[in-house]
Amino acid sequence: MQLAMVGMGRMGGNMARRLALGGHRVVAFDVDFETTKAIAAEHHEIHPVADLAALVAAMPAPRAIWIMVPHQVVDATIAALLDAGLESGDLIIDGGNSNYREGQHRACKLAESDIHFADCGTSGGIWGLKNGYSLMIGGKSEAIELIAPALTTLAANDGKGWAHVGPVGSGHFVKMVHNGIEYGMMQAFAEGFELMQAKSEFALDMHQIARVWQKGSVVSSWLLDLTADALEQDKGLSSLSDYMDDSGEGRWTVNESVDLGVPTPVLTLALQMRFRSRQQDAYSGKIVNAMRAGFGGHAIKPAGKA
Repeated sequence: MQLAMVGMGRMGGNMARRLALGGHRVVAFDVDFETTKAIAAEHHEIHPVADLAALVAAMPAPRAIWIMVPHQVVDATIAALLDAGLESGDLIIDGGNSNYREGQHRACKLAESDIHFADCGTSGGIWGLKNGYSLMIGGKSEAIELIAPALTTLAANDGKGWAHVGPVGSGHFVKMVHNGIEYGMMQAFAEGFELMQAKSEFALDMHQIARVWQKGSVVSSWLLDLTADALEQDKGLSSLSDYMDDSGEGRWTVNESVDLGVPTPVLTLALQMRFRSRQQDAYSGKIVNAMRAGFGGHAIKPAGKA
């Protein structure tokens, strides 16, 4: 089939490559036209365009246009596509990490012009080109049917790694929860390895332990594989800081748990630990120590002392 990819960054570029390798024709656009041309030079099935008007003109109706851009610019991208001449029956797929409520709102607005909208949670990272992606898509059945061949090509596990999970909004909702779980799993591994490292009397080899856990352990996983690979390259992880960023999905997951009254202590604490990682000198710790010194006379290390 033919579809467009808007956004040729690490995810969008690799998705365009995988689609081209699967025999699909991809009309590609990025604000950095040089990047688009470089990726197109790798595959004759990828056709680069310099602007969105050229993208719309290069495709017959009904058009399927996959947006792979940061969630902050999705609305502006959709507006630009409408200005470029999208028509009734065309389909826009938001494959980035947008808030599911925003997707529901976008679908309602686009429906006024009889344009379909689907929201697709996309997992697989930089390994998706080789291994395929896990795709969780929400939207109307007729919209999903339009791009089913592309979803099968993109999906992992010989095309089985995608599912139409429900109406518009459900795709990004499922991906939101997926990322919240991911936070919790990564934090659990991090705390376990830190605990083992602290047991200095055993002089444990973190890389050795990660590798043996890969072989038949109940905690074996892709995340553990990535940990073992990192420890093999840098035993002490000296090249990394402990600053942990978050891209929004973890916060949305925790907010949703509050709205629904569903307890998610692991996911919530994992998010809180990301916030804690950004504090070089936590004021809250100073408050606790002030109380400890006051009621118990505990010895408190002065500022700047490890």
